[in-house]
Amino acid sequence: MPELPEVEVVRSGLERWVCGRTVAAVEVLHPRAVRRHLAGPDDFAAQLTGQRLGPARRRGKYLWLPVESPTDTGEAPARAVLAHLGMSGQLLVQPQGSPDEKHLRIRVRFADAEATELRFVDQRTFGGLSLHDTVPGDVEGLPDVIAHIARDPLDPAFDDDAFHAALRRRRTTIKRALLDQSLISGVGNIYADEALWRTRLHYDRPTAGLTRPRTAELLTHIREVMNEALAAGGTSFDALYVNVNGESGYFDRSLDAYGREDEPCRRCGTAMRRRPWMNRSSYFCPRCQPAPRPAR
Repeated sequence: MPELPEVEVVRSGLERWVCGRTVAAVEVLHPRAVRRHLAGPDDFAAQLTGQRLGPARRRGKYLWLPVESPTDTGEAPARAVLAHLGMSGQLLVQPQGSPDEKHLRIRVRFADAEATELRFVDQRTFGGLSLHDTVPGDVEGLPDVIAHIARDPLDPAFDDDAFHAALRRRRTTIKRALLDQSLISGVGNIYADEALWRTRLHYDRPTAGLTRPRTAELLTHIREVMNEALAAGGTSFDALYVNVNGESGYFDRSLDAYGREDEPCRRCGTAMRRRPWMNRSSYFCPRCQPAPRPAR
């Protein structure tokens, strides 16, 4: 599943290649790709045609394009195209007339002279596009269906103190908290393991005992690892994770924890371990990240 850095790489590509363009035609090639648009494929195409796409936005793992009618007067956008990449979704900017991808689901053509189009490609069809009303008065045009998603740690408006207080209240374990998108968004399995390794925290450490300095250290490492991943174009383990030009990121070469089972810890040399965790895997160093003692 793409996490914040991968989605941000796509967002920046959309900002460069799609922002400000007016939609001339929409072709939905697979209805599942617009299943979250409850009015159906034909309505999705009709509602989007003729609209201008605003600056690409992101919250956590979700990204959206505000829909700006050519006659807008500068008020906050009332609707937005929400994109969720799912397990294998790709938003690609391709030359018009280039061969269709095998799993092309949606094609968006534009009214300007640029000879490129936007394509949504999705092998597993878990992702999709949909049109939604926006939160009234929100200047970024946040779709109302993701209003419950928390801000991410790279958002200037993210509240560190409120996050710490929420951790203490939840009385859960730290990795569960990091993957709770209503508490902190954008962090998935890969970057949770990386940040926890850097902070020397075991994934099952209870959140109730975290001190404020420990939470601050964890947030620092989350931000550091995400910014490093952004600089590397994200983490790509296969051809499914690419930017809008089809290029893969290479942060997988710099991972310290995730995917390194039985390899030596880069800090102490102890063999890294993997444990099944919530239908996923957790990677950690048993020496640097000792398991918490069982509660009496």
